[in-house]
Amino acid sequence: MDPALRAVTPVAYPDVSVVSRRSVFAGPVVAGVTVLAALVATHEAGVSFSDPDHVGARRLAMVCALVAVLVVLDIVVRAARRSGRPIPSLSVVRTVRCERWTRQRGVAVVSALVSFYVTYVAYRNLKSVVPLLRPGDLFDRELADLDRGLFGGNDPAELLHAVLGTGVSTQILSTVYVTFVFFLPLSLAIALVFSPDLQGGIYYATALSVNWTIGAASYFLIPARGPIYYVPSDFAGLPDSHASYLQGLLLDQRREFLADPSAPGAAQNIAAFASLHCSLLFTAALAAHLIGLGQRVRIALWVLFVLSAVATVHLGWHYVLDDVAGILIGLAALAIAKVLTGFEPRTAPGRSACQRSG
Repeated sequence: MDPALRAVTPVAYPDVSVVSRRSVFAGPVVAGVTVLAALVATHEAGVSFSDPDHVGARRLAMVCALVAVLVVLDIVVRAARRSGRPIPSLSVVRTVRCERWTRQRGVAVVSALVSFYVTYVAYRNLKSVVPLLRPGDLFDRELADLDRGLFGGNDPAELLHAVLGTGVSTQILSTVYVTFVFFLPLSLAIALVFSPDLQGGIYYATALSVNWTIGAASYFLIPARGPIYYVPSDFAGLPDSHASYLQGLLLDQRREFLADPSAPGAAQNIAAFASLHCSLLFTAALAAHLIGLGQRVRIALWVLFVLSAVATVHLGWHYVLDDVAGILIGLAALAIAKVLTGFEPRTAPGRSACQRSG
């Protein structure tokens, strides 16, 4: 087949609907461990375990709605291909639905989604009480000094400002940074609905959840606020952006929380070490290889990861060492998820065909 045609021809992935019980329970295990840790931490801090501003519940509802839409799309497209007609008959649609979306597959997907967001809510509770359980323990100076040592006495953020400028580049990097909020649920939904092997989709979802757990632990290990809050003058020359607005909002929330931690809906979300932006995006990029996605998808994910890592330093969210730690967390999360789910990347159905199609 001509290479140009092969690049746009859909690959006939095997339809793997059967998932192991081990995989189905992997997400709930991670969620249970994280919730237990959060309950202990919030009890010690003297605050209630909660879903601040109902963010977790809202995002879960939105992702479930997105998954429902994608499932319908998946069924209709497959039915159209099977019937050879753009508008398939209801009988063909029902047949595809019964074959593709079995009860077992539906339970596995719902379990992964709910577990991910329960873990996320527990993570937010853990992150919120760090300054209460480790008051006065901040390692910004040490992290900043180590960064300068790595760059020959130069501040890496200042180097980026000098090389990239502080105008259009700041707006672009700010947009890249903020897209993370949309990328994460979208990638999760797509992986669970369209993954050629559902085991691979659950593996990815579990790895993302493990990131929350390890990331929360890293906040307690080395508490830090980040360069923008440690030396705000170094970033005073940056123009207003989505990122700067968010940075100001988070600082206000932190002050309100520390003033009255028991206030309804109070929470703080500032923590630098390690960078969960980097860990989660690194996890996504490397998981794309392990699951066997096409070359274009893999390249796009690595580009997003690199741009986001640059953005975290340029905008003052993180130190370079935060990003390095994030990469290590991503590697650990993928390894732990492999143990929990039993997913075998080298034998994943559709991997070789997918690699060839890229």
